Amino acid sequence: MPDRTRQDYVLSFYRVRQALGLLGLVFPVLLLLGGWLENARVQPSISDYYHTTLRDIYVGTLFAIGIFLVSYKGHVRENGERLSDNLAATLAGVGAFGLAVFPNQVVPGTKNIFEFFLGEYAKWGHFVAAVLFLGAMAYLSLVKFARSGKPARRRIYRLCGWAILLFGGAATLFSILRAWTSLGWSDTIESSGIIFWFEALGIWAFGISWLTKGQADIALLRGLEKIRLRRRH
Repeated sequence: MPDRTRQDYVLSFYRVRQALGLLGLVFPVLLLLGGWLENARVQPSISDYYHTTLRDIYVGTLFAIGIFLVSYKGHVRENGERLSDNLAATLAGVGAFGLAVFPNQVVPGTKNIFEFFLGEYAKWGHFVAAVLFLGAMAYLSLVKFARSGKPARRRIYRLCGWAILLFGGAATLFSILRAWTSLGWSDTIESSGIIFWFEALGIWAFGISWLTKGQADIALLRGLEKIRLRRRH
């Protein structure tokens, strides 16, 4: 592959990774600020913004994340690896789409097509999508990103991957407990805002992981440019 073509290839990776990282960082902040401006309160979870006037931001951002993920190619699957970069990212993208279209709870008067056909079961589609998204993103950070790079970056990838699993898993668990109203924990969980902050921390870890991977691309681009200049001389 010619040096210029290789540089363009790496640059395309960099742009996708930066876009995903930035979306991950700003997503909870946009909802947090929008919620305070609207009614001076934080919703019990990020997913609850689906039922507010910020629904377009919630759905639009998740669809943007999903599109970037399913279009991400990454590296080919190596011997001993279960999933390629592309397949893992595609699974995460499908999860992001599911989070956007399946509500976390069914609210009277706000039905979409999935709520219409699935009724109360639509919210379980949301939880399945959350597990798919979180699992695939943690796999990318812990296995794919951490397989190469400088030791400091590899530590960041692993830290972010475990943070995604820890905070995302906790958010999913509390969301299920909240939805299981017969346990009587719903009001306590909602008033604490614990699901929102667990989700936000997991999404921020996702964003940091992708931004760090983008910085690795910059280092590679600089190296390729030095090689190209040496060959010219």
